[in-house]
Amino acid sequence: MKTSKKLRKRLKANYGPWALVTGASSGIGQELATRLAEAGLSLILTGRRGPYLETLGETLESKYRIRTKTIIADLSYSEEVYSLVEAIDDVEVGLFVASAGFGTSGSFVDAELDTELRMLRVNSFALLMLTHYYARKFSERKRGGIILMSSLVGFQGVPHAAHYAATKAYVQSLGEALYHELRPYGVDVLSAAPGPVNSGFSRIAQMQMGNALRPDEVGVPILKALGRTATVFPGGLSKILMLGLRTMPRWGKIRIMQMVMAGMTKHQKCSTQQRRY
Repeated sequence: MKTSKKLRKRLKANYGPWALVTGASSGIGQELATRLAEAGLSLILTGRRGPYLETLGETLESKYRIRTKTIIADLSYSEEVYSLVEAIDDVEVGLFVASAGFGTSGSFVDAELDTELRMLRVNSFALLMLTHYYARKFSERKRGGIILMSSLVGFQGVPHAAHYAATKAYVQSLGEALYHELRPYGVDVLSAAPGPVNSGFSRIAQMQMGNALRPDEVGVPILKALGRTATVFPGGLSKILMLGLRTMPRWGKIRIMQMVMAGMTKHQKCSTQQRRY
């Protein structure tokens, strides 16, 4: 899905000349980077997979006549977050897209604590550091935008993905509050809460998804919503799922999500049983 001429003009005027996109090497991050390049914004692309970022940067420069900077960073280490900020401090960034993140699933008691801590540092701690930095910078400038990647799982507890859902609840709550705090300073904040997306996430999280969105179905709706609302549920499937859950009491939402996640993770139980016998 491509951006309209009107949207491209608004994005460049309100959030240019540069955008920082974390997690840009794949999935939603890559899609948002592509659509921003289409709008004429130059890009700082950051992630852990250097070759993918370099290739993406070269492709976007050639196709859209923009500039790119590629910075390899593992955001699970706070020192690399500081290094990222230092490396781009003199770049006139007008839009920060926090797309870096990953998930885990399965039994909480069987989870590897080191992995869960790393997810917490990437999904929440690094996001906090960068959001705080750009919230201050944009507020002083009286102009800018911040997109935080939330999720439908962030609106209730989710058995079989308990900690991942908790990290997204943090992101959602932070984004909702900052939308109101920063608006008087001319800074737009958006929480994007898609449903399941086929983006490589399920492989890392060890989930088996059924119906899922493609990254190109959510990128443009997210950018359209920036500056117009606090939260967006991008893509038709996200809206259908949210409407189905909206009228239910919280305990009911948790039960439904428990059944959904049990189906997505049932293969893990089979693997565990095979290892035990």
